[in-house]
Amino acid sequence: RRMPANSRNIGLARNLVTTLLIMLATGVVVGFVSASAAIAFVNSFQWLNDKFLISSDARRNFEGSGIVLVAATLLVPAIGGLLVGWLIHHGTSERRPAGLLDAIRSNAVNSPCPDLRTSLSSTLAAVVALGTGASVGHYGPLVYLGATAGHIATFLRINLPSLPSIAASCGVAAAISTTFNAPIAGLVFAHEVILRHYSLKSFAPTAVASATGIVVGHGMIEEPFFSFVSFASADFGIEFVHFGLVGIVSALVAVIYMMMILKCGELSESIQVHSALRTGLAGIAVGISALWLPQVFGSGTDYLDVMLLDGYPDPVELLVLLTAKIVLTAVCAGFGFAGGVLGPAFLIGALLGTLYFELLVAFGSVPASGILPYAVCGMTAVASAVIGAPVSMILIIFELTGNYDLAIASMVAVALSNLVSNHLFGKSLFHVQLFRSGIDISLGRERAILRSIRTATLASTDFPCCFPDESVDDLVARRPAERWNEYFATTPSGKFLGIVSMADLHPGTECLASNLLRKPDMSFDESTSIIEAMEGFASFSEDAVPVVSSRDGNLIGVVEEKAVVRVYLEVLGKLSQEENN
Repeated sequence: RRMPANSRNIGLARNLVTTLLIMLATGVVVGFVSASAAIAFVNSFQWLNDKFLISSDARRNFEGSGIVLVAATLLVPAIGGLLVGWLIHHGTSERRPAGLLDAIRSNAVNSPCPDLRTSLSSTLAAVVALGTGASVGHYGPLVYLGATAGHIATFLRINLPSLPSIAASCGVAAAISTTFNAPIAGLVFAHEVILRHYSLKSFAPTAVASATGIVVGHGMIEEPFFSFVSFASADFGIEFVHFGLVGIVSALVAVIYMMMILKCGELSESIQVHSALRTGLAGIAVGISALWLPQVFGSGTDYLDVMLLDGYPDPVELLVLLTAKIVLTAVCAGFGFAGGVLGPAFLIGALLGTLYFELLVAFGSVPASGILPYAVCGMTAVASAVIGAPVSMILIIFELTGNYDLAIASMVAVALSNLVSNHLFGKSLFHVQLFRSGIDISLGRERAILRSIRTATLASTDFPCCFPDESVDDLVARRPAERWNEYFATTPSGKFLGIVSMADLHPGTECLASNLLRKPDMSFDESTSIIEAMEGFASFSEDAVPVVSSRDGNLIGVVEEKAVVRVYLEVLGKLSQEENN
């Protein structure tokens, strides 16, 4: 009998309330854990900065002890590099630091995040790297730490299909909110970079997590750069043309920055030495450079406030520091230092915007608005192109400064920067890295997931097979079930030879199976994805597709069209439920 309508409605309402409470509780718990972890992470490497004479305040206290300062500058990054390389080599499954790229990949293709041992080793390596002065940023590790905190929800065994990705986005939102003191930007960043959709089902818990992060972290982390600024407005419309030009130049610099990171990664892989030695070499390069430019230590964002408060340097010094920061961050990131690329991108962009302003002054064109909007425009333009989060970068500036006019100025620069960098390089550094690993998320999340599923996992070994020396009468005698219209021929060792159509088998014919062999219309190997199979089925007329090993040519199995279509519809259904429920 059918359940009465009122009972069904009550059951649906009960399920809805239960789901809502679970999601909101996830936001609160994950937000609290992520914010607490972010505070501990930041305080840890800042404590190391003070102890090892990396921070500007600690170095100022030892200005009279030249030998101590020089020894610390040279030895601390080198030893830190060796230790980071050792941690990565022995503590991670793939012998590389896990980071924001892994969080994006996990959600893009519904794959599991790196194991807990890898995550903890990567986080500890990032603390050591930042604490010993590596030219990397801390925002990337913080975001990954937040995503890792979000995966505690998977241990609860709650039967909600989209809970893992939503919980990870909650952790990311809380981490950004806590670090930047920017809850709205944290909320948008999680949706823009991690989830890549704005469903109401995910929006509510992520908003709760971001708010939890700002409550837990209030006053626990030092206010980030530009928190002191005051800016009235751009007095002349022509300045918005300059802001746009800053965005275009920033895009070019961001592309150079990202390409150098990729090239240094390729160079590092070509050097056949222990990974600890590679990071040690990068640490030596940082230490030598820091003898003349201590601003290259860490992400360098603490230098922004000092630069704008105490007076900005001359154009030559700006250009030298800008170049050094790009090169050293590329070397550190490429040679295996655990850390992010967003923090250095902020400094690179701010230096570029300041340099643009200096050149305007040098050529006699003095903007009425002063240096600040140019530094802000450069900072957001470079960072948004690198990270692929234009809206989040604009919101971060708005929440950091509370200044609507600065947000408008940065919006112009960010728009043009992302337009140019997308055309020249790609949506972000992480999109290009994923593409190089075989995952293309630029065409939509569903295609990325379908490309990550291999048809070989659907291969069946229950199919009619034959050997080339069998006679036609033998094949007719053991004709398989009616749904099969061909034999799949192999050698005794399993090497695939072709197919024999049932229509070609005539009793009494004096010939062997080898005389009737033909190539199939289509074949797969172990790397063929579901989306590639679906595209091939448009002109397919046989029973099943053989899956042949690309290494030895052996027949792995056969895949029927209905099995591929079933997986295809399941993926689309799950994504539709997650994004539109």
